[in-house]
Amino acid sequence: MNPLPEIKVCGMRDSSNIEELVKLKPDYIGFIFYEQSPRYVQKPPQAQIDASIRKVGVFVNASERTINEKRIAFGLDIIQLHGDESPEQCFILKQFGAQVMKVFRVDESFDFQETKRYQDYCDYFLFDTQTKAFGGSGQKFNWQLLKNYNNARPVFLSGGIGPDDVADIQQLENINLKAIDINSKFEIKPALKDIPRLSEFFNAIRQTKYEQAE
Repeated sequence: MNPLPEIKVCGMRDSSNIEELVKLKPDYIGFIFYEQSPRYVQKPPQAQIDASIRKVGVFVNASERTINEKRIAFGLDIIQLHGDESPEQCFILKQFGAQVMKVFRVDESFDFQETKRYQDYCDYFLFDTQTKAFGGSGQKFNWQLLKNYNNARPVFLSGGIGPDDVADIQQLENINLKAIDINSKFEIKPALKDIPRLSEFFNAIRQTKYEQAE
């Protein structure tokens, strides 16, 4: 069986909610800097985040200056580009010192050859569901389409992942899966996560990892 991936919890904002999440030791915490998102965050949280948890900033067609300002203010480790950013912009942003993750919105017509233009300038790719909005739809795309990807960069998998998807994630094969990105399916309301449900999900994944090790 393939090892299950790391976990990124995106769309965080409330400091006390973040403090509770940190106790679960996610691998990544995501902050959304897209003003039209209901999870948009303006100020760094007061919560203490362990250095082992990597901080990801989500941007949609933002200027390089804005991205760098947020990188500094929030101590971002990874810049996630969810808009129409070019390979050249990815290269420029890498010079700031953070890693770069480019998002591709996938549906049945998506051409995975598009990723080749970016693979020399990005550390990770994230595959999300193609919708009118820039993510946060709670909708899942057909994961079988991932077989068309060349695995040139490690993948974050997003789009409507919920508590019942552990087994399906485990069955994914021949994909360079780095992490799963969870958000709306674990919310009480936008930007406020249901910690008990997250805890159950984390335990299910980590129990599966333990069983594989045995």
